[in-house]
Amino acid sequence: MLKIGVLVFNCFSENTLVLSDETKECVIVDAGNYTPNEDAALTAYIEQNGLKPVMAVNTHGHVDHILGVQYVKDKYGVPFAISSKDSYLLDNAHDYAPMYGLSIDEAPVADIDLSQQKEIKFGNTVLKVIETPGHTIGHVCLYDEKDKILITGDTLFRESIGRTDLPGGDYSWIMRSILDKLIPLGDDVRFYPGHGPESTIGHESIYNPFITEVLGGEVNYL
Repeated sequence: MLKIGVLVFNCFSENTLVLSDETKECVIVDAGNYTPNEDAALTAYIEQNGLKPVMAVNTHGHVDHILGVQYVKDKYGVPFAISSKDSYLLDNAHDYAPMYGLSIDEAPVADIDLSQQKEIKFGNTVLKVIETPGHTIGHVCLYDEKDKILITGDTLFRESIGRTDLPGGDYSWIMRSILDKLIPLGDDVRFYPGHGPESTIGHESIYNPFITEVLGGEVNYL
């Protein structure tokens, strides 16, 4: 069964997720650890749970989600997976970071292109890669169909959605991603976003104003 460790890092309160199963293999999703204390907190969680990292995975390439990826690569010698459609964000991370009061010494180099992968496997776990453009061009969500757990990054939040006013963002795209790809997964699917608390698809279908206004015919998202 999939276990989710949520560690909140950096000035954006970004959720770094450690996904593991009974084999103790794990993947680290959206490593946002920025300070030495945050590096230590991530390492402590992994060591205290006896985990073996096998991959760093990103839902997208915004700087608050990649700050700790190089640390993870160096510390554990694991490959880094992200959609190549977000490579422009990695290439420009040095320029974007100071705009938010951050600095990044080394932007991580991708080893695995998620735009070419249908799934990610580790231990006994299979995560389906779902392309969900809108917050960024190459944004993906990760879905464990067996345990009905979804990792949404910055596509879908509890009672909100990701920003679409940044370069590469598009409101109609993100709403298509949510309504056409995530909502059909089912009300009982529990999801973990890139910021804020977890939720369920069923809760969002009732209480998320961005979704209900479209489902109610108040807004045409196309």
